[in-house]
Amino acid sequence: QVQLVESGGGLVQPGGSLTLSCPASSAIFRLYAMGWFRQAPGKQRELVAGMTTSRHTQYSDDVVGRFAVSRDDAKNILYLEMHNLKSEDTALYYCNTMPIEQQWGPGTQVTVSS
Repeated sequence: QVQLVESGGGLVQPGGSLTLSCPASSAIFRLYAMGWFRQAPGKQRELVAGMTTSRHTQYSDDVVGRFAVSRDDAKNILYLEMHNLKSEDTALYYCNTMPIEQQWGPGTQVTVSS
């Protein structure tokens, strides 16, 4: 079992963009689907984007059309590209394997505010 450590968050204005990174491994990508999750204050953690081992992607209704999950197999990094960010996207973002989860990492904070 490993811990995945997310990075790339920050403070952006509404309508801005950010790309989050999640270094993993070739073994993880071969064995598990991957997911990006987020948790806002006072809310449950939710899955916002996922990718299967065969690179099929799914998105929550709240982010579809604005977010894109991708995978760099040369660097073994999972990305979450976020565009047209809204204040509702403000949350702590995590990556993890699915359906069996590894140890949760620290997350990376995304704050969308004027």
